Amino acid sequence: MSFVFPNSQAIPVGVVIRKSPGVTRWAEWAWRVVDVLAGAPDAQWTVLRQEGDVTDYHAGTLPLELYVSDTEAYVHELQTRDPSLYIVLSPDVSSREFPWKVTLVTASPYEGQDYCDSDEVMVERIAMPEGMKAWIGDYISRHHEEEAFVKRKRKNMRVDDVEDGIGDPRISQTSDVYRSPRRNKEVLK
Repeated sequence: MSFVFPNSQAIPVGVVIRKSPGVTRWAEWAWRVVDVLAGAPDAQWTVLRQEGDVTDYHAGTLPLELYVSDTEAYVHELQTRDPSLYIVLSPDVSSREFPWKVTLVTASPYEGQDYCDSDEVMVERIAMPEGMKAWIGDYISRHHEEEAFVKRKRKNMRVDDVEDGIGDPRISQTSDVYRSPRRNKEVLK
């Protein structure tokens, strides 16, 4: 089920994944995202190029969706040295030939970071095409509103009346429980 949010925009993005021989004895193949195709049609693991043991696949097409609530993240990403898209790949246990499925394409570095916290998915960062930078920049110019910084003010509450750290009031003591230990004068001689 797909929801339509007001002022959101989407563009289909194809994800190109390269399969190459693994460099260790533990991994027969290495899989990594090498490119994105803006406006790509639907595809499922279509071979784009093959040279020896290296194969580039159009692994899938997902919408890159922009939301008004995430414009701060898009601004942050476009201001970096190398603006990027974040592609989330999940393990595909139903396929023996292709161990990954494309789960998400996002321009939000915050959302990409959220997925990095999981060890069940792989997050790949790929350079954002120039046309996509312009499209996202246009979206930001139409929808982003800078939030003014508001410093919080302390409430009119007296904090010096509270006697923190004096211990349990039921036990009588002559001083603070967090005092330093007294030195024994006889031990020092």
